[in-house]
Amino acid sequence: MSLERRPRILIATAGFGDGHNSAARNLAKALEKTAEVRVVDPCAEGSPWLNNVLRGGYRFVTTYLPGTWGRIYRGVERRDFTKKHPPFMGRVEGAFRNQVDDFDPDVLVSTYPLYPYFVHRYVQSGGRKRPLVTIVTDSIEINSAWRHAPADYWLVTDPDTRRGLIDQDLPGEKIVETGFPVDPIFETLQPLGADDSARPFRILFFPTAKRPAVRRTARTLLDYDEWPIELTIVLGRNVRRLYQQAREIRDAYPGRVRIRGWSRRVPELLCNHHLVVGKAGGATVHESLAARCPMLIHHLVPGQEEGNLELLRRIGGGDLADTEEALAAGLRDLLS
Repeated sequence: MSLERRPRILIATAGFGDGHNSAARNLAKALEKTAEVRVVDPCAEGSPWLNNVLRGGYRFVTTYLPGTWGRIYRGVERRDFTKKHPPFMGRVEGAFRNQVDDFDPDVLVSTYPLYPYFVHRYVQSGGRKRPLVTIVTDSIEINSAWRHAPADYWLVTDPDTRRGLIDQDLPGEKIVETGFPVDPIFETLQPLGADDSARPFRILFFPTAKRPAVRRTARTLLDYDEWPIELTIVLGRNVRRLYQQAREIRDAYPGRVRIRGWSRRVPELLCNHHLVVGKAGGATVHESLAARCPMLIHHLVPGQEEGNLELLRRIGGGDLADTEEALAAGLRDLLS
């Protein structure tokens, strides 16, 4: 690496779940003043049509058939990723190689467990070896795809995850506890303090795509009549699908409900609310922790999200509330 230029860092991500992209995007923002950074998605570049189909299938299965996803996840645990992949993955691997050759990075970073295996084959075929850093976006429950990745370093979210990986024979000197890469803007934000009156008690709600669940969850929260409650519903990519249901809730509880579509101001929202109700994705969980905002999980995807829930439980940051009764009890316990 020439000392006459900033180091080049190539960050490879994928759109299967929001955590991979969030980690890549936030890390790039944190490094932009000290390095030349490029964020790439080889899956989208190498096979865009199939990538969109698979992403849609992933969202459908994890939302409506979580038990099926749990079986798929356990099947991945037994898979050997050092072997060649199906033909369509060859195009993805080719796109990754092209980005490495074009950008000529000094360091490779992967926020998705598949790419370190590409790097290994790239070097075996004559490509220049570079330091490879894997950012593990899950907590505690770490799939073998992460653990067996041929990386130089693993960056993990918490000390329990680090200890767990060491117990599974990964070298401790290569596992660095950094925390999840959240948006650097959190450094400038002030979370709500313990002396906040919490009147009204503001809840930030991230619904899944299930239409009936939006009504049930929102009504359970707003019908708690022992404390003044206000609700902000962030619809995200489901804005067209769920807006009608969200508007019905807003009309039924006048002055107490706000609706947001896709928002780039999630860190600010988290720091201005007293509770998050959402699914246990890595990005949402760790952004909530960065905002010191407790979380109740209304939808849990078996596998990787179980570890995120376990982390919340161990540090007292939240719990599972995937039924109306559990959600009401969790809210009551917090407010008591």
